[in-house]
Amino acid sequence: MLSLLIWLPVLGAISIGFWPQNLSDRWAKRFALIVGSVLVAQTLWVVSQFDLSHSGFQMGEVLNWIEPLGLTYRLGLDGLSLPLVVLNSLLTWIAIYSSPAKIIRPRLYFALVLLVNAGVTGAFLAQNLLLFFLFYEVELIPLYLLIAVWGGARRGYAATKFLIYTAVSGILILAGFLGLAWLGDATSFDYDAVQTVVSTIPLVFQTLLLGILIFGFGIKTPLVPLHTWLPDAYVEASPPIAILLGGVLAKLGTYGLFRFGLGLLPEAWKSIAPLLAVWAVVIVVYGALAAIAQHDIKRMVAYSSIGHMGYVLLGGAALTELSIVGAVSQMVAHGFILALLFYLVGIVEAKIGTRELSALNGLMSPVRGLPLVSALLVLGGMASAGIPGMVGFVAEFLVFQGSYATFSWQTLLCVVGTGFTAVYFVILLNRTCFGRLDNALAYYPKVLWSERFPALLLAAVILFLGVQPYWLVHWSEPTTAAMAQVAATYDPSPKDFAFKQSESVGAGLAKAV
Repeated sequence: MLSLLIWLPVLGAISIGFWPQNLSDRWAKRFALIVGSVLVAQTLWVVSQFDLSHSGFQMGEVLNWIEPLGLTYRLGLDGLSLPLVVLNSLLTWIAIYSSPAKIIRPRLYFALVLLVNAGVTGAFLAQNLLLFFLFYEVELIPLYLLIAVWGGARRGYAATKFLIYTAVSGILILAGFLGLAWLGDATSFDYDAVQTVVSTIPLVFQTLLLGILIFGFGIKTPLVPLHTWLPDAYVEASPPIAILLGGVLAKLGTYGLFRFGLGLLPEAWKSIAPLLAVWAVVIVVYGALAAIAQHDIKRMVAYSSIGHMGYVLLGGAALTELSIVGAVSQMVAHGFILALLFYLVGIVEAKIGTRELSALNGLMSPVRGLPLVSALLVLGGMASAGIPGMVGFVAEFLVFQGSYATFSWQTLLCVVGTGFTAVYFVILLNRTCFGRLDNALAYYPKVLWSERFPALLLAAVILFLGVQPYWLVHWSEPTTAAMAQVAATYDPSPKDFAFKQSESVGAGLAKAV
């Protein structure tokens, strides 16, 4: 079941790329859309088979691969990965649907989009550390090409910057994985094998390895100040690829923090949790203030996504059942909201020809403006600002409610950050949707119903999950509750950083080397 989610898009990419006969632009998109539709259907079927009473991995698949290296083809699904797999499949379908049929090198374009989906899904399902790393790296080259070939005017610079940052991220993650397995004398890189031996590693080395993993996954998330690749990549990428970058790719970073940071090193994670909570405040406030200062609406949305990752980090730092399930919900909510905003910004740019706030006004006009697009933009802004009745409110409320008892003032500052979020979206909506249209210039092409459909679908999901949050949180509750219970067993104090009495400092350092 799980392998099909990975290898179906790979087979689809191969079929499109190496089709023996000439494949027209329209048929290349149709074929990719068929593959994406089957993938969504398969994902929903997997959801229907998911056992909510079980907190561990389900539907496991194991195949021996390179045993001397400890590399096995081991897949599994739990409440942390399931919502993200669904998010990846749905946003991939929307990215394919919203891509123009007439595009240069359509066969290569749609093949690369499907490969990105396969790599991301494989990373979410991998239960072997080296296998995760391989899937984590698989999506790098396709996304680099999607930005470099089909991006904006500065696409070469943005793609190269993305490539360098992501390569450094991969190096750090691999170093962290090797350290976990080698210092713990694990028999393989399987997740459960490493998890079993991590407790034998002195806490000081656990904390060092956790720091390496946090910086590695923090680049992908991204966390401030590791974020500088994001505005360029998001802005220069085409709207469908920006949807994948913001809606899906960033979740690899947050997923890695929870799966391999909190999941494998709960004792070290709990010992640095206060620092993570302060870091979350910095991210939330910085992202909001940076968004307020922007004049390009796409860059404003890009910076807003940075701030929202701070809520995820705060929920993970608090280590309560409510905060962790809220953090997972925030990953999903952020993916849908950001996808809607990027899609609408793409329509505005396509119909009007600019993204500058100073050149946009009166789009809410029912006669000559873009009234439905403007209405959906208002909805997306309200969801991002955490207005009740929408999915953004559900996720943020869970994080704040679960974090307040542990980190009260950090949580209050993040609540203030939501106020800043409302400020920049009020600026965005006031300048673009309201005001008077320029009579000489405002003759915009109509938005077709086929163009409206992805935005309406995303808006429906945002509203439905906002009024029925059970459908958002109950998939993750057993897994996140188990993670919180494991973390609760540790009571870190300064003495925990000393080596075990049976192991001298010199022996510990030698083991680390």
